[in-house]
Amino acid sequence: FTVPHLQASPLARSFQLDYEEDCFRKDGAPFRYISGSIHYARVPRLAWRDRLLKMYMSGLSAVQVYVPWNYHEPLPGLYDFAGDRDVEAFLDLTAELGLLVILRPGPYICAEWEMGGLPAWLLWKPDIVLRSSDPAYLAAVDSWLHVLLPKIKPRLYHHGGNIISVQVENEYGSYYACDHGYLQHLLGSFRALLGSEVVLFTTDSTRAEELRCGTLQGLYATIDFGPGSNVTEAFGAQRQVEPKGPLVNSEYYTGWLDYWGEAHASTSSAQVARGLEDMLQLGASVNMYMFHGGTNFAYWSGADFKDQYKPVTTSYDYDAPLSEAGDPTEKLFAIRTIISKFQPLPVGPMPPATPKYAYGWVALRKYANLLDVLDVLCPSRPIQSQFPLTFEAIKQAHGFVVYRTQLPWDVLDPTTLEAHPHSVCDRGYVMLQKEYQGTLERDGQRELHVTGRAGDTLDVLLENMGRINFGANTSDFKGLLGNLSLDSSPLSNWLIYPLAIDTAIWEGWPHAALPKSSGGGRAGPAFYTGTFETPGIAWDTFVKFPGWSKGQLWINGFNLGRYWPRRGPQQTLFVPGSVLHVGRPNNITVLELEGAPATPLLLFLDRPLFNRTLSRSHENTPGSSH
Repeated sequence: FTVPHLQASPLARSFQLDYEEDCFRKDGAPFRYISGSIHYARVPRLAWRDRLLKMYMSGLSAVQVYVPWNYHEPLPGLYDFAGDRDVEAFLDLTAELGLLVILRPGPYICAEWEMGGLPAWLLWKPDIVLRSSDPAYLAAVDSWLHVLLPKIKPRLYHHGGNIISVQVENEYGSYYACDHGYLQHLLGSFRALLGSEVVLFTTDSTRAEELRCGTLQGLYATIDFGPGSNVTEAFGAQRQVEPKGPLVNSEYYTGWLDYWGEAHASTSSAQVARGLEDMLQLGASVNMYMFHGGTNFAYWSGADFKDQYKPVTTSYDYDAPLSEAGDPTEKLFAIRTIISKFQPLPVGPMPPATPKYAYGWVALRKYANLLDVLDVLCPSRPIQSQFPLTFEAIKQAHGFVVYRTQLPWDVLDPTTLEAHPHSVCDRGYVMLQKEYQGTLERDGQRELHVTGRAGDTLDVLLENMGRINFGANTSDFKGLLGNLSLDSSPLSNWLIYPLAIDTAIWEGWPHAALPKSSGGGRAGPAFYTGTFETPGIAWDTFVKFPGWSKGQLWINGFNLGRYWPRRGPQQTLFVPGSVLHVGRPNNITVLELEGAPATPLLLFLDRPLFNRTLSRSHENTPGSSH
C-alpha cells in the first residue's frame, strides 16, 4: 500500500493543522491544547521536575518554552548546554511527565530577558541591524540554528517526540523593520533543519499593523492577549489573517512583569479564570503566559523603553499560578477548576508548596572597596583610550566596568561634572580620590558637583542593568557611550577596566583570599562577606536587605541577581535551596554599590516581599517618573 494510506493508520504519529474543521489534528483526531509557559533558564535545574509536575497536575496538556540564544552561546562559536543550560534534559523531563511542548526558539524571544535573548556580541559590529535581513545578523542566526535545531528535530512529535509546534521569531510585527525577507529566510532555515511536517507559527498582538508585519504565508498566524480583552474581538483579529484553522492565543497573560521603581503588578484570579473559560468555550487552544515565571538570576533581566529606560526586576514571579518559588496559588486552583469543565484532570493530589526556612539574621563585614581590588577583578591590564569605549567595544557583555581618568586642573569651587543625554548606560557610580560622589543615571540624574586638585583620580563604575528586550531599540549599547564633561569641557585619557567579578567569586574569592584592611566608609561600591549554616537541611529561602541601597548578591558563587530595596517594589531575593550547602558554611558575597547600613545585616525569611511595605526611603515612590 502507498504512503498516504499510512497517515490514516492509528500507528502514525502526526500533528497537523486542519483548515476544514478549524482545529489541530493529533494522530488524525481533532485536538486542542491547554498550555502554560515555563522558562527553564529562570528555574534551577533541581526544581524543573517539581514545577513541571505541578503544571501537569493542574490539567495542562502542554508547556510552552523559550530558548534564549544568549544563554547558550556566550561568545561566538562557544556553546553551553551543561547544568542549568541543558535544554535537552529539560525537554526529556517534559516528555517523561506526559506533557507536550510548544517550542519558541527565537532567535529573538523578548521574554523580558536580557536583549530579548539575542547575544550582546552581535553588537561588536556596531552598525548591525538586528532582526532583519542584514547578512551579518543572518549569518550569526544561521550558525546558531544549525547547532540548536538538530537537537530539536528528533524530539518533534511525528518523529516520536513531544514537540507539537515551533514558533518562528516572536511578535515580529511590533518591530519597526517589518522585513518579510527576514521572516522568509527564517522559514527556509527552519524547514531545512526541521523538515516539512512540523507546524511552524508566529505570534503577534491583535493590532492589524502588527499582524501585517509579523505574519507570513507558510507560518500559521496566532495571537496574544490578556484577560482585559474582548475574546470575540481578539479572535476576530486572528481571523483577518487566518480565516480558517484553529483559534490560538499563544500568550494569555495570567499577570504581568514588574519594573524597578513602579508598583507591583497583579491580576485577579477571577478575571484570569473568566477569560480562560470564554476562550475554551470557543474551542480555542490557549497558552497561559506565565504559568510559572521564576527568577531573573545574575544579569539576565531585560528592560523596556517607554519614554524612558525601564529595567525589569530580578523576580519574574509575574503573579503567575505557580509563584516564583514554585508554589500553587489561589489563581492556580481557579484555573484548574475551569480546565476541569473541559477535560478530565489527572488523578492525584497537587504537590504541596516546597518547604521554606527563615534562616534569620546574618552579619556581614566589609571586605574591601571595589576600587581597592581592581587587581583581582581585572587581572588583564586596563585598556587605554582617549575617549570612553562601550562595553561592546571592549567585549564585555554583562556586569560592570570601571572608567578612570584624572582631573585636568584644580577645581576649587564646586564644578559640574556632566554626562551627555543617553551617554550613561545604565548607572554610573562616581568616585573622586576613591570618595563616593553620587550616581549618574540613564534618563535620570546627569550631573554632579565636584571639587578637587589637578591629577586627582576620577573613577566611574558603570553598571549594565539589562539590555532592552522589546521595541525598536534592541541595539542597546552599554557603558559610557559619550564623553563626561567637567565645566563643559570633555574629559579624555581614560583607563578602562572590564571587571570579571563573577569569575573571581566563582573561583572562591574573596572568602578564600587573605583579609583586606578595608577602608572605613560605608558609601560607594564595596564588597561585604559573611557565612551562615543551614540546620541540617537546605530549604528555599528569601533574603531581605534592611537598610542596604542597591547591588548584587552571590551565595556559594551563584549570582542570585540584583537587589534594589531603595527603589523597589521587590524587597527580597529568592534563594533556591539547591544553591545552599548542608554541613558546611554558606559563603555570602554582596557588592553594594551606593551605601551599606551602619550594621551590615541580611535577613533570611520564609516568604517573599514583592511590594515595598513601608516607603521610608528618600527615593522616588513607585509609579513616579525618575
